[in-house]
Amino acid sequence: MKELEQLKQWVEESSRIVFFGGAGVSTESGIPDFRSTDGLYHQQYAYPPETILSHTFYKSNREEFWRFYRDKMLYLDAQPNAAHRKLAEWEAAGKLTAVVTQNIDGLHQKAGSKKVLELHGSVLRNYCEKCGKFHSVEEIANGTGVPRCSCGGYIKPDVVLYEEGLDQGILEESVEQIARADMLIIGGTSLVVYPAAGLVRYYRGKRLVVINKTELHGAGADLTIQAPIGQVLGAL
Repeated sequence: MKELEQLKQWVEESSRIVFFGGAGVSTESGIPDFRSTDGLYHQQYAYPPETILSHTFYKSNREEFWRFYRDKMLYLDAQPNAAHRKLAEWEAAGKLTAVVTQNIDGLHQKAGSKKVLELHGSVLRNYCEKCGKFHSVEEIANGTGVPRCSCGGYIKPDVVLYEEGLDQGILEESVEQIARADMLIIGGTSLVVYPAAGLVRYYRGKRLVVINKTELHGAGADLTIQAPIGQVLGAL
């Protein structure tokens, strides 16, 4: 496959690779994209995921929010796949400077990546809205109903819900990493979703690689590989 050979050559020649990933990176680890609804989901929930995972819903319908969250957002047994492992390997070898991810599952860190910029937060972190105390994801997963802190405050997952703004510090650092990269690999995400589309504009290099199962139009990539990201990176 000539695209794979080209990718391999570019990786060998690069020393400041940045990877930008979305839900497609985690689906190969058995974590479904919550947007892809199934029949069972429709029977269980009266609202679409985007509604349930909004700040307004979290505040006004906590019981239903947490029922969905525990059921659909926590996959604590999931393991890193070939894509996660390859990126960690590149970082250890001094080739990759950062992973910018829209995922909230912590699998990049589980694979050994150190520099992970989590645009949408992480299910592994939870905090009390009243006193700020940290609560583990195991505590959340094993609990029932609406989780409360010992101080009486509500516990919130450290994830960016719909209607909430992204962490400006993380966003700025992502922009900086992408702007300084000599190669940008985008994997498992459709470039129409914010902030992916916006962040890519900051890349100034000539090695923009898009790896995605479905075809992307108008990405302006220098190299496009239409295949699952784990399959592609696992073959390098």
